[in-house]
Amino acid sequence: MKFAMIGAGAMGLRYGILLQEAGNDVTFIDTWQPHIDKIREQGGVYVMRDHKDRHLTKIKLETPETFDGHPDMFIFFTKQMQLQDYLDRCQHFFHKDQYAFTAMNGMGHIEKLQKYFADDKIIGATALIATVLPGPGEVDFMGKRGAGKMNMCPLNEKPDATCKELFNQLQKAQMNPTLTDDFTGTLMTKVIFNSVINTICTMFELPMGEFGNFPGAYQMGRQLIDEAYDICARAGIKLVSSRDEEMAALDHNTRIDMPLHYPSMYQDMTKDRPTEVDYINGYIADLGRKYHYEASTHLFVTQAVHLAEIHRQNLAKQRAIKAKQTETQTAEQAQTA
Repeated sequence: MKFAMIGAGAMGLRYGILLQEAGNDVTFIDTWQPHIDKIREQGGVYVMRDHKDRHLTKIKLETPETFDGHPDMFIFFTKQMQLQDYLDRCQHFFHKDQYAFTAMNGMGHIEKLQKYFADDKIIGATALIATVLPGPGEVDFMGKRGAGKMNMCPLNEKPDATCKELFNQLQKAQMNPTLTDDFTGTLMTKVIFNSVINTICTMFELPMGEFGNFPGAYQMGRQLIDEAYDICARAGIKLVSSRDEEMAALDHNTRIDMPLHYPSMYQDMTKDRPTEVDYINGYIADLGRKYHYEASTHLFVTQAVHLAEIHRQNLAKQRAIKAKQTETQTAEQAQTA
């Protein structure tokens, strides 16, 4: 298949490079200039797996303004806050015969995609796959080859030939896809998963294993999951796993699969980028209000993550002020001497 990957961040690179290795034609489209410059300077992306075997992989890279191809499918892997800007800048090369596939975190992206793609050409997905972008021009795939899994479902819940071919290519790329039959339930199940792992690990700046091995992890996770599942029941959303299955998945992913991994929300916060908490816990809380349910724990966690963001920003400002003061004092001392 011929793909255009919209967003060449950690997950975009992982999906795109593995699909490329499986024999597909992949072009990456990105807007982060330091990343673009580094990839072009190097002649590709440096790829690692669990911090080892660092090697250069050649990729085709364009910006929204320079791309003029006609792929079978666009894959969207941007942050929720970035998506509308990408869509605005890319819309000139969208055509009615093309598909949109996305496994982005959070909720809110599907409604944006519907403005540019027909419902029968939108495929949503969720991924339990860990990847890190250490810096411009390099990516670190976490876990052994074939680690992780994903669920996918077309928006109209009617898989056509193109959807099935995408499934086949994802299988070849060892992404371990499962084709489900409930679109909203598939996406919401992952949102609920992220509402525990991403937010708690971000608030306290923990790797996933440290949270998973904490004696109170079950109670903390269960409280968030129960609220979310209660809301989904009121909304008539059929989730793809039970509460107990979701708790088991949380336990396995934190303690067994990815104990050393820091979630993407934490990675955003530590690099002074806005987090997606409003599209995860905030989304669950907003959905609760719609059905007269006050999701007090999700509301608390949403604000706690924002507090952690502000705290880090304040610390950075204080360090900058202190560094400036030290620089001034050093200069004054040099003049006195």
